Amino acid sequence: MKNQAPKANEVKEVTVVGHVQEVVANPSALGLLGLAMVTLVASSQKLGLTQGTAFILPWAIFLGATAQFVAGLFDFKHNNTFGATAFCGYGFFWFGVAMSWMISLGMFGQAAAAAIDPKQLGMAFLGYFIFTVYMTVGAMGTHKVLFFIFFFIDLLFLGLFMNTLGWGGEAWHELAAWSELAIAILSFYGSAASVLNTHYGQEVLPVGKPFGPWAK
Repeated sequence: MKNQAPKANEVKEVTVVGHVQEVVANPSALGLLGLAMVTLVASSQKLGLTQGTAFILPWAIFLGATAQFVAGLFDFKHNNTFGATAFCGYGFFWFGVAMSWMISLGMFGQAAAAAIDPKQLGMAFLGYFIFTVYMTVGAMGTHKVLFFIFFFIDLLFLGLFMNTLGWGGEAWHELAAWSELAIAILSFYGSAASVLNTHYGQEVLPVGKPFGPWAK
């Protein structure tokens, strides 16, 4: 029996199974720019080049916190667990640090400022040191510039929690200060590499290949 040709006015129903993938640009450039800006400004205070924390607050809130948090949300859209956790995690860190500075400056009242215990902040630094250690292992699987950024973040939090908890002398503060400046320099480079390499579709600024026993 021969198949009958469809009639001219016959409408056939077609079901399409699948999902729509939203195209999202690489958010790493924005996240690294936020990290670079806030660590540059914050390290100037630790190194004694500037004084106080009042004018660090805007950069902590908008660049360190918001820019990294937004980058993390877009990395979730990329199905990038590592990038999303890193950017959102450090974004929340800068939200927390900014609020801690606001409390110490009396912006939430003198009673709150008088009741602060710096060692609680030191415990938060310790927690982020632990977080950064295993994120550094993950950074080995991305590229070498990002690995060294995380390596210096390790040193930053090591210096911060040791100094804040009173477990060492001024050397820990110096370690934190210079490590934070190194983070700023490397993050500017990483942001520039992400922008230019993507924009031109070729390696303008090298970042180094992944390495380590689990590198893909």
